[in-house]
Amino acid sequence: MSSKVHDTKKLTLVALILMIFTSVFGFNNIPRSFYLMGYSAIPWYILSGVLFFIPYAFMMAEYGAAFKNETGGIYSWMEKSVGPKYAFITTFMWYASYIIWMVNMSSGIWVIVSTAIFGSDLTSKLSLFGLNSTQTMGILGILLMVVFTFVASKGLNKITKVTSLGGIAVTLLNLVLLVGALLVFVLNGFHLAQPIESVSKGFFSSPNPDYLTTISTISFMVFAIFAYGGIEVVGGLVDQTENPEKTFPKGVTIAAIVITVGYAIGIFLVGMFTNWDFIVAKGNVNIANFSYVTMENLGYQLGLAFGATTKTAVLIGKIMSRYMGVSMVLCLSGAFFTLLYSPLKQLIEGTPTEMWPKKLTILDEDGMPKNAMWLQCAIVVVFIFAVSFGGEGAAKFFMKLTLMTNVAMTIPYLLIAYAFPHFKRKDEIEKPFVVYKSQGAIKVATFFTVLMVGFANIATIVEPATRGHISDTMWMIAGPVVFSLLALGIYDRYEKKHLKKLKEHLV
Repeated sequence: MSSKVHDTKKLTLVALILMIFTSVFGFNNIPRSFYLMGYSAIPWYILSGVLFFIPYAFMMAEYGAAFKNETGGIYSWMEKSVGPKYAFITTFMWYASYIIWMVNMSSGIWVIVSTAIFGSDLTSKLSLFGLNSTQTMGILGILLMVVFTFVASKGLNKITKVTSLGGIAVTLLNLVLLVGALLVFVLNGFHLAQPIESVSKGFFSSPNPDYLTTISTISFMVFAIFAYGGIEVVGGLVDQTENPEKTFPKGVTIAAIVITVGYAIGIFLVGMFTNWDFIVAKGNVNIANFSYVTMENLGYQLGLAFGATTKTAVLIGKIMSRYMGVSMVLCLSGAFFTLLYSPLKQLIEGTPTEMWPKKLTILDEDGMPKNAMWLQCAIVVVFIFAVSFGGEGAAKFFMKLTLMTNVAMTIPYLLIAYAFPHFKRKDEIEKPFVVYKSQGAIKVATFFTVLMVGFANIATIVEPATRGHISDTMWMIAGPVVFSLLALGIYDRYEKKHLKKLKEHLV
């Protein structure tokens, strides 16, 4: 890696936790889970947290502490634990999925901006320079990508400011949910809006008739597991953390426990002021807008609980819905900044310099791979432009790409977990932070993590086929295969071109 001498500001424990929080915790997952499963979502979140997220987070903490001086994140972890080819396939597949995420989110975030400003999604009516709404959204998405890349390329301190703001915003949103729900509960005489008739019916049976079958319940478990994804994103920031062998594992551990408990408590809080049948029966309520409907209902119920008139209660509800929109914009912006930088950093800085054009490997005085970031921006912009202006054919092509990444983006979780026993067996790797001290603990943690992710992926692949959408299933299977073959092609090219030269030089 070619770089200039630079001095970057280190991440503190609080900044690290906020970065993990914005990368992993999705406030939307709380109301959406209640919409799908009611209180019965809670056991699945606890199960997924205990069997997947917390063990996986501890693995990340051990990897991060052991490779605290490495700049390449998960590539460095996998390369030192298993081998370079395994590491490159894992990292490349993981990185490719975030490119698609950025294409989707750069336009999608404007829906939330519209809700925050106007109280509803008006993007379908947007028109700039005579363009239709799809093309206008594309232009706005391109603008967002360019501006965010420009700001992020100025240094890690700019990124941490945005991610910290996003973390604070979503933390305050959770506090509003906590305090607001408890106030409604107390002022209404300790009466739950969503009653619990019995433990079995309340916590193990969904009020949603679409989520009562075995297949639908399994599909929700997939939703719960995916709600915990993203902690490996901060793996590339170990080298930029203060006192990393202590701060990084502590930050990961605290964040993992808070996120798991936060999801479970949050779902229960929604039931304190939201009656599922009443809200859904109002009509025009779906999983996409339920988060805003929920927060609007919280404001409305708070107003009524304090004795306000119906008109005033409705106004409080509208204010709460818009506050939700503003908070989500800040939170998603924080996640966007992290994902603009961290996955790319791990791909470029971790892999051999010879694998990429020399310009991409150069770091500026702020320690940022600016050239690589702008190339990434260009790739995302091309995708956005093609999808927005390419007509129905381009939109269908991108939908296929999205399906390909649905499974491909979680395969790296499985590969990272599978490599963990190999990492533990390498005595030459110094391990300053150890959670799993026995072979039994290592095997159990690896088994359950791999099992949960593997099972979730199989369920995700099979589910469309059960509804007759065989092509969706085929595209999901194609994703990991295509990305793996592409990664192998890049790696083989590097191997033939540079390792061959090295051997000739040695001879």
